[in-house]
Amino acid sequence: MRLSSKTQTIIRDTAREIFGPQVTTMVFGSRVDDTARGGDIDLIVQLEQPVQQRERKALQLVARLQKRLGMQPIDVLVVDPLTEMLPVHKEAIRTGVRL
Repeated sequence: MRLSSKTQTIIRDTAREIFGPQVTTMVFGSRVDDTARGGDIDLIVQLEQPVQQRERKALQLVARLQKRLGMQPIDVLVVDPLTEMLPVHKEAIRTGVRL
């Protein structure tokens, strides 16, 4: 994975601040490919309970991460029991690496 252990900890802890301690956070996409270069940070946040204000919280996560990690592109998918599972969600869960 092309994220330092410090960056992984920041991402995991920030997701817990916003979504609560039961959140599972995974990185997927180009950052899990050690042979790739560049690329944004693609995250999928999974929750066992429905989350209110999903979009607002996803944007909060991006904003806090950009403040803590520096301005870089970060994409966040949020999945809870009410989420309609699209192919992108399924692929992210299948290929993602848990933080």
